[in-house]
Amino acid sequence: MSKLTRNSVLSLLLFSLFGCTQGPDYVRPAVESPENWRVDYAAAADTANTRWWEQFNDPVLNQLIDTALRENKDVRIAAARVEEFAARVDIFRSGFYPQIGYDGEGSRNRVSREVYGGRGVNERKYNNYSISANLGWELDLWGRIRRSTEAARAELLAQEENRRAVILSLVSAVATSYVTLRQLDRQLEVARETLETRSESLDLFRLKFRGGVVSELEVAQVRTEYEQAAAAIPPLELQIALTENALSVLLGHNPEDMPRGRSIDELVLPAVPAGVPSQLLERRPDIRAAEQDLIAADARIDVARAQYFPTISLTGLFGYASDALSDLLQNSANVWSIGGSALGPIFTGGRISAQVRASEAVQRQALVGYLQSIQTAFREVDDALVSVQKAREQLVAEGRRVKALDDYARLAMLRYDEGYASYIEVLDAQRFLFDAELQYVAVQGDVYASLVSAYKAMGGGWVIEAQRDADETDFPAVQAGTQPEFAFPKPTRPSGIESDSGYQ
Repeated sequence: MSKLTRNSVLSLLLFSLFGCTQGPDYVRPAVESPENWRVDYAAAADTANTRWWEQFNDPVLNQLIDTALRENKDVRIAAARVEEFAARVDIFRSGFYPQIGYDGEGSRNRVSREVYGGRGVNERKYNNYSISANLGWELDLWGRIRRSTEAARAELLAQEENRRAVILSLVSAVATSYVTLRQLDRQLEVARETLETRSESLDLFRLKFRGGVVSELEVAQVRTEYEQAAAAIPPLELQIALTENALSVLLGHNPEDMPRGRSIDELVLPAVPAGVPSQLLERRPDIRAAEQDLIAADARIDVARAQYFPTISLTGLFGYASDALSDLLQNSANVWSIGGSALGPIFTGGRISAQVRASEAVQRQALVGYLQSIQTAFREVDDALVSVQKAREQLVAEGRRVKALDDYARLAMLRYDEGYASYIEVLDAQRFLFDAELQYVAVQGDVYASLVSAYKAMGGGWVIEAQRDADETDFPAVQAGTQPEFAFPKPTRPSGIESDSGYQ
C-alpha cells in the first residue's frame, strides 16, 4: 500500500471516529399549532411589526415610551446581561486558538552541606535565572470546544431575546398604565361633576326645607347621595397617585406627576393585530429565547460526552536559563522543548455517565419548556383577541345603558317637577346613571388595555427598532468600591391634611 493510500485511509478512519463522538446538529422540533385564532380578524392589517402605540395618536404617550426605553432600569440590566453573555462566548471561543504565555524566575539559593555530606560542594550558594515563552494548544478532536461555544452562543441569543421580552413588556406596561391613568382622570371628572350637581341640589333642598316645601327626610336623602358622590373621589385620587408612581418607575424616575395628553375619549383605537399562529414562532421573544435554551442544552450533551475521550494538546517552550543574570540571553543559555500530551479518563466512578444523563435531562426540560412556551403564547394571543372583541361589545352595551339611564333621570326629574313622583325616584335614577357613567369609562379603559395585551401577545418586529432606541443612551457607570448617591424627594402635605401632621 502506497504512502498516499495509507494516509487517506488513516484520515478516513480518524474522521469517522471523531464524527461519531458528536450528536447531530440541532433541528427545530415539530410543533402542532392551531390553524387560526378563535376570533378571525382577517380584515385587519398586520400591524404587529409596527410601532403600534403611535396609533393612539397621543404625542405624550409616545414621549413617555421613548423615555422608558432610554431610562428604564430593567432594560439597562437586560442590556448588561447581554454584554455578559457576549463575553462568555469569547471565553469559550478562545479555546480554538493556541494559548501563549510567559514565565520568568530569578532566585538565589543555598545548598545544605548536610544533604550532600559536605562532599563535592565547594560553594553552598548559587543563583538561578530563567525566562521562557510557552505554548499550549488543545486539539478539538471531539468537538468539546465547538459545542461549548455553540451552547454559549445560543445562551447569548437567548439573552438577546430576553432583553427584547423586557422591552416588549415595558412598552406594554407604559401604554397600559397611561390608558389607566386617563381612564381614572375621566372617572374623577365624572365624580366631581356629579358631586357639584348634587351639591347644588342639596343647597336647593335646604332652602326648600327652610321654606317648608320639603321635609327633613327628603333633605337627608339628597345629602346621602351627595356624600356617596363625595366618597367616590378619594379612592379615585388614590388610584391616580399610585398609577403615576408606577408609571414613574417604569420611566426610570422617582415618583412624580405625569404629563397628560389626549383624554380617553380622544384616544384613537389602534387596529387589531393580525397574523397566523405559526408567525408567533418567529415574533415572540419568549418563544425564540426558549428555543435558544433548547439549542444550548442540546449542545451541552455533546460537551458532556466529550469527557469520555482524551484531551490532546500540543505544547512548546522556548526560553533561556542561566546562573548569571548577565549571561541569561546568550545563545548558549537557550532552552526549548516541543511535545504533545494526552489526558483521558480510565475510571471515574460513573461521574461522566452521570453528567451525560444530567445533560440529557436538562435537554428534555428545555424541550418541554419550549413546547410549553408555544402553547402559552397561543393561549395568550387567543385570550387577548377574544378580550378585544368582548370588551368592544361590552362598551357598546354600556353606552346604550348610559343613554337609557340618562333618559330615565331626565324623565324622573320631569315627573317630580309635575308632582307625579317623589324625589326618591329622581335620586335612584341619578345614582344608577352615576354608576353607569363610571362603568362606561372603565370599559373604555378595558378596550384599550385588551388591545395593548393583544400587541404584547403577538410580539412583533418593532421590538428590534425599540431596542435600538434603548441603546442610544449610555447608562452611567458606578466605580467599584463606591455607592451611588440618592436624592429622596421631600414629602409634601396632601390636600386635606393639617399642617401639624408632620408634613411640610
